[in-house]
Amino acid sequence: MIKLKNLLFEASITGQAPSTESLGGYKGFIKLSEIEKYKEWLKKTLRVELVEGVDDPGILKAVFLAGGPGSGKTYVAKGLFGIPERLNISQSGMKMVNSDKELKYLLNKFGFGTDLDSLPDEVFSNLTNPKDPKYSGLRSFAKDLTAERRKLYQNGRLGMIIDGTGDDYQKIAREKKELEEVGYDTYMIFVNTTLEVALERNENRDRVLPEKIVVDSHREVNKNIGGFQGLFGASNFMIVDNNQYQDEKSAIKRFNMLVKKGLGKFVKQPIKNKRGLSWVRKNRLLKKRR
Repeated sequence: MIKLKNLLFEASITGQAPSTESLGGYKGFIKLSEIEKYKEWLKKTLRVELVEGVDDPGILKAVFLAGGPGSGKTYVAKGLFGIPERLNISQSGMKMVNSDKELKYLLNKFGFGTDLDSLPDEVFSNLTNPKDPKYSGLRSFAKDLTAERRKLYQNGRLGMIIDGTGDDYQKIAREKKELEEVGYDTYMIFVNTTLEVALERNENRDRVLPEKIVVDSHREVNKNIGGFQGLFGASNFMIVDNNQYQDEKSAIKRFNMLVKKGLGKFVKQPIKNKRGLSWVRKNRLLKKRR
């Protein structure tokens, strides 16, 4: 298995394996034609999602998720938004944006598996660290594929649930500004856990991260809580304590309470952003003229 992984990894760096091409930072992980196929597949897959009406719930609403690895962000999001298992669309039509899906696909495709903790340190760094001299570009490629999906959602002004760690305050601030400039109202859910809980949950994930990554990320994310509160404002910011395990009945009751507390109002309330209101008005006129 290690030999196979090494061969695959070497091919990803050199682009010398059969039917591969060196592609910028992606170093032969995938052919240029495959990227174009992916984009076409993405557009076909999202075609049904992109025809939602201008008055549908979730339009022009963006919710950021923040919390370190092992905090349970995805679990909390699925509970709060009523997202069925194995789907990435909420009951209100909001779409989950998370690069984990693309990353898992690429890791499995090239034989590395999703247990990153079992990979040799050098291989892990080559796969995920842009500062590594031998960086393969796989992590960046996964993020670029996700960005392509998000761009389609944004162009249609569809509601989005943007899943990230929140360890980079400036990145969140830029993304928030970009969304608001095209008409979105924005909100943040910060999922909080102790480091001990995060480490324990990380060990039970499909994609196990090295302990140092979890520790460092947990520290950086928690530094930003105050900054995020100021950025989004008290009415558009919610902290969810996710330290304790709850049975399904208790969890549903708690999620319903949190939705009533503020998130539900944000999703259902009329759009406040003036640019968003202008977009809605113009699209209603276009709809009438068809």
